[in-house]
Amino acid sequence: MEDVVAHPQVNQASSWLLRAKAFLDDARRLRPGPARDELREVARVLREIARLETQSGFATDLDGSGDS
Repeated sequence: MEDVVAHPQVNQASSWLLRAKAFLDDARRLRPGPARDELREVARVLREIARLETQSGFATDLDGSGDS
């Protein structure tokens, strides 16, 4: 039953990662410059959000208080 609690958090993290991939794909189409750098930075932040969300989900499951 605990797997059911962790699964939505993994899906949410996957959603952040898919968004990050889309930003990187857009950045690759641009020439080097500020616009490209901005898209790459957004992708980096989205990947960090996914990483933090995944970690917080595992920490919640480990202490047994994972109600979300």
